[in-house]
Amino acid sequence: MHVHFLDPYHHSHSPVHQLDGRVKFVLAVAFILTCSLTPVSAWAVYILLFALILSIEILSTLGAGYVLKRALLATPFVLAALPVIFTVEGIKLFSLPLGSWTLTASVEGLERFISIALKSWLSVQAAILLAAATPFPELLQAMRAVGIPRLLVAMFGLTWRYIFVLVDEALRLMRARAARSGVNPDLRPSTSLRTKREGGGIIWRAQVAGGMAGSLFLRGFERSDRIYTAMLSRGYDGEVRVMPLPALSGVSKLVLFAGLLLLGILLLFGILFWG
Repeated sequence: MHVHFLDPYHHSHSPVHQLDGRVKFVLAVAFILTCSLTPVSAWAVYILLFALILSIEILSTLGAGYVLKRALLATPFVLAALPVIFTVEGIKLFSLPLGSWTLTASVEGLERFISIALKSWLSVQAAILLAAATPFPELLQAMRAVGIPRLLVAMFGLTWRYIFVLVDEALRLMRARAARSGVNPDLRPSTSLRTKREGGGIIWRAQVAGGMAGSLFLRGFERSDRIYTAMLSRGYDGEVRVMPLPALSGVSKLVLFAGLLLLGILLLFGILFWG
């Protein structure tokens, strides 16, 4: 059982895919930290960070469009920082009267909002690229290698695998409903007849969705019990045992050192000139 449309990994033979997972994980975390610690007005550093992540996206053969479009998913969360424009004091940009209230936007607030948006956008790109170029088991091994608690890594792994179990159960319920409804997508009857065939209005659909959600919860609960029993019968004692990882190759060490050095230089450059 595997639901491919949920798996972000895209198989390829690019240099990024072939790089050791531990190196990719450390560099991705370092890139995100660099973005987070870069000063607000260091626009040159943001441009260089974008050029760096864009070149890696092209090198990975995923294509810049693949990562850039998915990185836009962070846009709704960035809007939560919109009040920063009106709460940071500085040079007045414009005023927005709201009855007895007046919101005053500042240049410094706008700069901070843009920097937050850029940091979020670049960080999400790094996370998407890491997930798309690294198999999930390799990511778990990388987490163990860098010292993340084994219990936390095991929780990540079990949660990820159980998502596929729940989706599989949901797809079974949807197929069963479609098989019992008798709807033929090739036939296009009148609106009233189509409404009756497809199950009525919103209330009926809400009832069906509620029933499916309850059934999915019960099936998932029973399935989790069977899975845990099967794990215990195979010797599971709270720790997932894996084969020891090989030592990093010379190329991997060189890439790791060069990447950390480059990110450190960019961060230092931003702090010295804009910090």
